[in-house]
Amino acid sequence: MATIVDLVVLLPYFLAAAGVDSEALRILRVLRILALLKMVRFSPAIQLIASSIMGRRMELVFSTGFAGMLILVASAALYVVEGPYQPLAFGSITRSMYWAVITLTSTGYGDVVPITPLGKFCAGLTALAGIAMIAMPTGILAAAFSDGFARARRMGRPAAAEDAAA
Repeated sequence: MATIVDLVVLLPYFLAAAGVDSEALRILRVLRILALLKMVRFSPAIQLIASSIMGRRMELVFSTGFAGMLILVASAALYVVEGPYQPLAFGSITRSMYWAVITLTSTGYGDVVPITPLGKFCAGLTALAGIAMIAMPTGILAAAFSDGFARARRMGRPAAAEDAAA
C-alpha cells in the first residue's frame, strides 16, 4: 500500500516531465497530501488522536445524524411558516436549508431572515438547537482526547499525550 501511495504522489512529476500539462495533472498534485498520511504511523500524538476519534466514531456519527435532522426539521418548519410570505427565500425546503445551515452554525449572514412572529420564534429555537449541535461533537471529542491522554499516561507514554496537546 505504501508503494502505491508513493507512486500516486510522484505520478504528477513524471507526467509533467513527459510534457503532459492539463487540469487533471494539477488536480493530481493535490494527492501529495496522501504522502502526509504515511507520517501517521511515525507520530504517537497523531496515532493517539486518530485512535481517540475512531473510538468514539459511533457517537460522532450520531451527532452528524442529529445535525442533519435538525437541518431538515428547521428547513421544513420555516418552509411551512415563512414560505407563503417569502417565496424566494423559503419557497421550498431546499431553499430553506440554506437558512437552516447558516442559522444552526451561528454564522447568520442576515441575507435571509424570517419576518413573521412564528417564524422568528422558530428561528430562535433553531439558533438554540445550533448551540447543542456544535456542543455535542465538541464534548464527545474532548472526552475522547481526555481518555486517550489518560490511557497513554497509564501505558507509560506521557510524551505522546504532551505532543498531542501542543
